Amino acid sequence: MLPLEIAPAAVKEMLDAGDDIRLIDCREAHEYALSRIEGAELMPMNTIPSRLTTLDAMADHALVVVHCHHGVRSMNVVAWLRQQGVDNCQSMAGGIDLWSATVDPNVPRY
Repeated sequence: MLPLEIAPAAVKEMLDAGDDIRLIDCREAHEYALSRIEGAELMPMNTIPSRLTTLDAMADHALVVVHCHHGVRSMNVVAWLRQQGVDNCQSMAGGIDLWSATVDPNVPRY
């Protein structure tokens, strides 16, 4: 089984290599408006249960990488998804904040 977390640099390497990854941003819409990773799909944490079927289908074809601001909410989402049988998912360690600090400084920090 995959580790629960994946480093932002590893996510970037996989994206650059053309690997099948679906970036899911589980922050709230007002956070997404402030700062976002190109290509990430907004799915606020409170909507995740109603999107389980969609996420499960995504995970059949791609690694689902969930991120939030610092990595706490996304870790909770990934733990819950795995409890539901969605194994092909990981939380991006450090969230969008660490992504901005280590991968893409053009992504605003807040």
